Amino acid sequence: MIRPTEGPGGRTGRRGSVRLLVLALAAALGLLVGGVGATGASAASVCAGRPAKTLKFKTGELRIYKTRSYACALAVAAKPGARRKMSVQIQPRGGRPVLDKGTFTRQAGPVTVHALNRCVRVSGTISGKTGSTGWILC
Repeated sequence: MIRPTEGPGGRTGRRGSVRLLVLALAAALGLLVGGVGATGASAASVCAGRPAKTLKFKTGELRIYKTRSYACALAVAAKPGARRKMSVQIQPRGGRPVLDKGTFTRQAGPVTVHALNRCVRVSGTISGKTGSTGWILC
């Protein structure tokens, strides 16, 4: 007969097994949340969905993402560093625009709108230089 290992006081090692399982789960969660390998463009993006369009302009780029129901946009500086004026705006056709503006070091946004079966237009400004789209994602 195989007997479970006994710990102090004659108890089985079940508590120790549970602790190991909890530690393993915590480590796995830390890898997921910490984002091992999350560098470059993926680290800057906080929009859900797939990349739909990227529009480069002199001081940065507009990144537009699309899920089935939503569109999201970011204006990302080409050279992050000192604070400067940035803005990003996205507008669904027939809806009001959503705007994020201020002084940022890396990016303006994300801004998200409901865009199920709707076109959107996006514009972004970094240090006075602007990039914009017409109606896209129709």
